[in-house]
Amino acid sequence: MNNDLNNGVYNAFRPVRRFLGRLSEDHEMIVLSLIVGVIAGLAAVLLKTVIHLIQQLITSNLVGSGWLSNVLYLVYPGLGMLLALVFTRYVIRDNIGHGVTKVLLAVSKHDSHIRAHNTWSSLFASSVTIGLGGSVGAEAPIVYTGAAIGSNLGSYMGLSYKNVTTLLGCGAAAAVAGIFNAPLAGVLFTLEILLFNISMTTMMPLMISTVSATVVSYILLGAHTPFQCTLSPFNMWNIPFYIALGIFGGLFSLYFTRTTMWLEDSIGKMNSVWLKWILCSIGLGILIFVFPVLYGEGYGSLGVLLNGGDIDLTSTSVLGLFWDSKWAVPALFFLVLVLKVFSMTLTNAGGGVGGTFGPTLFVGAIAGFVVARTLNLMFEGYGITVPEQNFVLVGMAALMAGVMQAPMTAIFLIAEISGGYELFLPLIITAAISFGTTRLFEKYSIYTKRIAHSGELLTHDNDKAVLTLLNIRSIVKDKYPRVHENDDFKCLIKIISQDDSAVMAVVDNDDYFKGLIDLDHIRKYLFRADLYRSLHVADVMEQPVAIVYLDERMSSVMDKFDRTGAWRLPVLDTDGRYKGFVSRSRILTAYRSELKAISSD
Repeated sequence: MNNDLNNGVYNAFRPVRRFLGRLSEDHEMIVLSLIVGVIAGLAAVLLKTVIHLIQQLITSNLVGSGWLSNVLYLVYPGLGMLLALVFTRYVIRDNIGHGVTKVLLAVSKHDSHIRAHNTWSSLFASSVTIGLGGSVGAEAPIVYTGAAIGSNLGSYMGLSYKNVTTLLGCGAAAAVAGIFNAPLAGVLFTLEILLFNISMTTMMPLMISTVSATVVSYILLGAHTPFQCTLSPFNMWNIPFYIALGIFGGLFSLYFTRTTMWLEDSIGKMNSVWLKWILCSIGLGILIFVFPVLYGEGYGSLGVLLNGGDIDLTSTSVLGLFWDSKWAVPALFFLVLVLKVFSMTLTNAGGGVGGTFGPTLFVGAIAGFVVARTLNLMFEGYGITVPEQNFVLVGMAALMAGVMQAPMTAIFLIAEISGGYELFLPLIITAAISFGTTRLFEKYSIYTKRIAHSGELLTHDNDKAVLTLLNIRSIVKDKYPRVHENDDFKCLIKIISQDDSAVMAVVDNDDYFKGLIDLDHIRKYLFRADLYRSLHVADVMEQPVAIVYLDERMSSVMDKFDRTGAWRLPVLDTDGRYKGFVSRSRILTAYRSELKAISSD
């Protein structure tokens, strides 16, 4: 069935292929980036609309239900997680969580190819997860969807790795632009987080895709900023307080990233997915019962903070019923700040599909409010007042810059989604300080931390990027003869007379590697006919100075060559079976080819 579907899609693109075949490569990429932008924009609109419709349906059915509504609000997030779990486990049979990380892995390990079902599966799974109250964001799923759209279109069009990667980036950028109505932020998101190398010819497709996605969003949903806010004019005297917010944002970003990783690892140790779902659903339900503001994305609750409205503590937490103090507001919001990480991780670990992008914005806004309200209470009576709405907005940039380690994206996204361009200076100051504070303790972002430790992370450094893209399987050569360890020297002489290889592998009956024969080291025996029968391969073979494995990282392989000074090394699989040799010259040739592919304009 999947083959029929793929063939149908391929045939549908034949007219497009014929048309684009008449264009130059640059013009072809411009047309394809426009197509990707429009489709990704439609996907973003669809996701936002479906989530909104599900939330409206739930709300309308619970109006006037009294205590029943509170009970069902606890049940619905678990139900959304269950639907997403069943869908991913039994329908598509694939793990589609951590969308941004999956996109990074696709670029570095899978030639930028993403499975076709990802063009729609993340939309469904994240819609039911978030629509029913899962405490995650829709941004990572839509990025994965947009990247899959670009990747699959590029693959069907038969493009090179470089151009498929470019379209993948166009799809991701367009998805961000479409869901936030922020074209510049979409481009910067791709530059800072997703793509390791951008040339000037790549910039044009990226900009076309983000603008087209934004236009689609404007046409279908209207030209509005996602976060309407009432801001106060920027005051230079508040710069020290923005610096304090940047430091707090950086330290809290560290907590956000490391706590998320720790929770995921802890829950991941459970063998039963159903036990995970049960425990995560119960844990999430308790958190939402105590802190209703944790229900869903949480964007709705930010409107009051962004516009300086009166805060109803009881809608923030049931603890507000028992705490009547001016310090209750920042204290309870600080608890929300701390616990949002738990509600987000429980949602994803329990089977839900969502991202950390939205929770990062939510937590940043709360962090900005907590800092501002705390400062106002501390300096009450001293004539010093900081604008809380401004700090709420700037706090979003602080957490984005720290958690995602993407300060430029943070600055321009917050400015675009709020219209807060008059706060450009505090946005820059706070984002830069938060980013710098986080980098003192954590080198990688929440998206890249795991894959960086596995050596699979591409960087903006072309040399390191090429080493990541290269793999041993593609350059190992099995042209060298094999000899058995029990063969006598006469058999070895016969092989030498028929082959001009400088080395050969010594194996046993099951092809397990035992050693190697270096012709330079056995020359003294070549003319000793009296030894041909008494001398055996096992007597003259030697052990290599190092061994390379099929799935070994290329950086590790190069370290072995540099350390040993060897010209070629044997390659084995994980079981120890011989697969061939890899040489310095072959690696250098592959390196030059790959570098040309990712760097050429």
